[in-house]
Amino acid sequence: MRSRYSAFVRHDWDYLKHTQTGQDESPATTDIEWLGLEILGIKAGGENDAEGAVEFVAHYTHQGRPASLHEISRFHKHDGKWLYVGGEFPPAAHQTKIGRNEPCPCGSGKKFKKCCGRG
Repeated sequence: MRSRYSAFVRHDWDYLKHTQTGQDESPATTDIEWLGLEILGIKAGGENDAEGAVEFVAHYTHQGRPASLHEISRFHKHDGKWLYVGGEFPPAAHQTKIGRNEPCPCGSGKKFKKCCGRG
């Protein structure tokens, strides 16, 4: 999880592509400034596990506005390597509301409604 966050900060799209499975491979937007990562919880994901999950909040600014991304990311181990397989946004009262036509906070470069806001 931390390595993927660092890759978003460094705009290392190749690393992100190689540490995920079944996801859109388009590069994330570059106009997000990542400010910090808080790990809120971990479920499984140990050396002998095949699956795991990490709940986190990533703080950032987009076009000068502070925001945060709160997600529970799911990972599967494949050939000894952890791969991101998807995530969920837990309900949170303190989360910044994202408009349907705003850029998705995951960094995909797509509008929220066409990415993580699909319902």
